[in-house]
This record gives sequence, structure tokens and C-alpha cells, in this order.
Amino acid sequence: MFFVLGLLTSCNGQSTAVTPHITPTRASSTTAPSTKTPQTPVPTPTPAPAPAHYTSHVVLRGVGRPDDLAFDAQGRLLFSDEISGTINRLNADGTVTRILNDRAGPEGLVPQTDGTLIFAEQETNRIMSLAPGSQTPAVLRTLPGVSGTLTCKHGVDSITLDATTYTLIVPDSPTGEVYRMSLDGKTLTLLASGIARPVGADVDPAGNIYVADECGGAFWRITPTGNATRMGGFGMPDDVVYDGHGNLLLVDLAPAIHALIRVNLTTMQHETLASQGFIEPQGLLLDTQGHIFVSDDYANIIVEYSPA
Repeated sequence: MFFVLGLLTSCNGQSTAVTPHITPTRASSTTAPSTKTPQTPVPTPTPAPAPAHYTSHVVLRGVGRPDDLAFDAQGRLLFSDEISGTINRLNADGTVTRILNDRAGPEGLVPQTDGTLIFAEQETNRIMSLAPGSQTPAVLRTLPGVSGTLTCKHGVDSITLDATTYTLIVPDSPTGEVYRMSLDGKTLTLLASGIARPVGADVDPAGNIYVADECGGAFWRITPTGNATRMGGFGMPDDVVYDGHGNLLLVDLAPAIHALIRVNLTTMQHETLASQGFIEPQGLLLDTQGHIFVSDDYANIIVEYSPA
């Protein structure tokens, strides 16, 4: 069941930049232990309610085909452009700096605190590492799948950092499998299989992994114990982010939907947060202030949604 949330109170084409924070918003899932022996169990706090309304602001327009998003160590917005084969940085003055040319199709981005950038390469189905200032990425790992041109068999799309284990979550799109990979690429552990086309992923503070299934019309939740559950009822989910309020944000690029959607993980109710102006929403990112960033590679925009 879908609920449309009226929230877009402003939207313009201004190509100005923001300076977002680097750490994704997270809600605490535990309560600090008491120094006294408790007589009753200490309850887990209920997440604070998510914002009810947002205002929209276009932070980038008409520069390439923005896809996956990330913040670098200085809080600047990075975006990949799989179509043009570039990775770029949006500067505070609104200008764009090209970080890398890569015709093999750069996708998901995971910046490290030392300036190293780990990213997915779709055409080769590899995970790459780019040292600060370098123009020559190194191969961390070639994934088991083989990228192809058939529908739903393209190579790796998004990747994410699991802050609970400091490892990477890597959906292998051609095989329908999801892996955990060490940051040096030496260890690859299978987490789940049988997903139509796993693409974007995120991890909540409890270690639950959420994976968008673009060709399966669903997202999957993989628990720390390895249980995988499918949550259907969507068109073509491309990216997901846990919002710290007990909800999952996702972008759905199905032509009949093309929207930013919020899903209550307890009730599974859906809210459409935004759809106007989208053609094919792809990347999704959240900062510590609760600002949501969405890229659309066919509308050639990156939009910021700020809590009103």
C-alpha cells in the first residue's frame, strides 16, 4: 500500500553546492548499561520519528549523467557517471572536478579516510581502489560473475561499507549473489544468493544488510545470522539507505514509479517522498542532518531533500 506524502515545497534549477557531513545518519540501537544492577531489563529506545516534510533543492544540473553518490573525507559530494565513464567531485563553489576517467563503467563509491577511493567497475565486474592523486586504479577483486549485455545481467552496481565489521558489502549482479569482502579484497564471503539482480545496499547499526533487487521488484534483508528475507511490492529498486528512524529509503526507477520512497520496516507501509522531475533516479545518500540526496542519470540532476 502506498501513501503519498506532500512535501516538495520548493524546487529550482540552481546549481549551487552544499557541504554535507560524511557520516551517514544512524540511530542508536542500544542503551548504555547502568552502573547499578537493574531490577528489570533495560528497554531498547524507540527510534525518533522521521521528518514528515522536506524541501527540495537541485545541487547539480546538466553535468554528465550522475549515478552513485558518496561523501569524501572532507564531506564533499562525489558522484560516478557510468555512461560517461568518470568519477567526479562537486566542490563548495558549485564547480565539478573530474577525479578519474574510466571507460569500464565506474559505479558504487566507498571513500576511505586516508583519501583512497574504492569503487565498483560495471563492465569488468571488478572492485577497484584508487590511491589519492592517482589516475591509475588497482584491482582489489574480480567478482565471480561475468558482466553481460542481457537484461539484468550487467556487472556490479553499488557497493557499501559495513561499519559494524569494517568490510564491504558487494552485490554481484550477474550471479544474483551478495558477498562480504575485506577492504584489501583478499577475502570474499558469500552472504546470500538467488536474488534476481542485487544492486544498491546498506547496513543498519544492528548489522542487518538491505539489498535492492532491481529486476525482482523487491529489497532483501539479510540478518547478521544469515537469514535472508524478500520484501516485494516495488517496481525496480536501484538503491537503498537505512534512515536511522526505523525506515528504509529507496529509489525506484521503474518508468511508472520513478520515485524516492520511504518504507517503515515494522509495518512495511510505503510513502512516496518525491517523484516530480525524475526520469531514472539512481543514486541515494543520507547525511548526518537527515538531508537526502538523489541522483538521476537521465534527468542529469542531483537533488537535495532537506527536512522542513
